[in-house]
Amino acid sequence: MAPLGNLVRLLPLHINELPTHPALDSLLQNPSSNRESVSNSPSQTGKVDPRERPNLISFMEEILDQAAMFVDDTLPATFNEGGLKRSEPSVAKVQLLKRMVPPAEIEAIPWINSSIPRNWSANGAKKPGEAWFARRSRHANHSQEGTADLDEFDYGLRYNHSKHEEDYTPDVFDSYKVLDWSEQIEAAIGNGPGIDDYRELNMSIYEMCHKLPAILSNRVFPVLVLTAKRGKHAFVVVQIPINIRNLAAAFYSNQRNLKEGDSSLKRQKVVLGVYTSIEACRMLPDQNIEWTMATASDAKGWLPMWAQKMGVPSAVVKDVGLFIRWVHRKRPNLRANPLPGSEAENGSTSGK
Repeated sequence: MAPLGNLVRLLPLHINELPTHPALDSLLQNPSSNRESVSNSPSQTGKVDPRERPNLISFMEEILDQAAMFVDDTLPATFNEGGLKRSEPSVAKVQLLKRMVPPAEIEAIPWINSSIPRNWSANGAKKPGEAWFARRSRHANHSQEGTADLDEFDYGLRYNHSKHEEDYTPDVFDSYKVLDWSEQIEAAIGNGPGIDDYRELNMSIYEMCHKLPAILSNRVFPVLVLTAKRGKHAFVVVQIPINIRNLAAAFYSNQRNLKEGDSSLKRQKVVLGVYTSIEACRMLPDQNIEWTMATASDAKGWLPMWAQKMGVPSAVVKDVGLFIRWVHRKRPNLRANPLPGSEAENGSTSGK
C-alpha cells in the first residue's frame, strides 16, 4: 500500500504553501508580518520563500489524488469497521469506521520528497498521531423521502459545499468565505475538460464556525476546501486546515470579528481548531449511491482529546440524517432550478 499523503493531514497548511492569489501575494509587501506567521507555523521555517508557490493545477491534482487514494485504498484496507447505526430520517443505515494513525507513521510520510513538498521542522518536535473516524452509507438513488438521488447529493455536498453545510448543520453559525481561486482556475483550465479524471474544480478558503455549549468557547475551523466531479458519476470534497491568522481577508482567525461581527454571537471570542476531511459520493454498479466521509480533528482549547473522541462517532452519524432532511426541504427548489449538466437538467429523473 502507498504511504500516506502529506497534504490531507491535521497539520495546517501555511499561506506560503498555497498557489498564487492576489490576497496572498499582497503579503509580500509586509515581510515582518509574514515572518511572524511563518514562525508560528510548525509546517514552515524561515527558509521558505513565499514567492515560490506551487503550481495551481499541480497543487489541486495532488490533493485530489491523495484523497482518492485514501478513499479507494487506505480506508478499506486499514480502518476498523464498527456496527451499523440509524440516522433518521435516512432509510440507509450508517457504518462507522475508525483508525488511529500513530506518530511513527506520520513521521514516515514523505513530507518533503513529494510532488508538493511540505517542510515540517517544528524545531525537532514530535509529530502527533491522528485519530480518524469515518462512515459509509449506501442510499437508494431516488429523489424521494428518506433518501436522495445523485443530483441531490451533488448539489448539497459538492456545489457550494460550505454554505450548504452551514444550512443543514444546526451547530454551524457561520461559514465565512475568505477567498477563492475561481478566476485562477478558469484562466488555467479555460474551457477544457479539467484535470485528468476531475471536472468542475473549485478551491476556496472558509472559516467554519461551530457553536459549543455555554461553558465552552465557540470553535472556528479555517479550511482550504477543494471540490471536484470525479469521472461520470462521482465527486469528492476535501477540507484541509490552514493557518490564516495574518491574512487580512480572514475574519475570525485574525479577530476582526470582535469588532466587525454583525451579531453578538459573531462578535464573541473564539478558539481556532483544526480538522481535515475527505467526502466522496459515487454511483455503484447497482445504481445505488455510496457516501463515504472520513475526518480527523482537534478542537483545541481546554477540551481534552479523549472527550473529543467520544463525541465524534455520534456526530458523523447524525450528519447523514441532517443532510437527508435538508434535501427533502430543498427538493422543490432543486427540481425547479437543477444544476447545469445534471440529470434533472437533461430531462432524466432517478426517482419518483
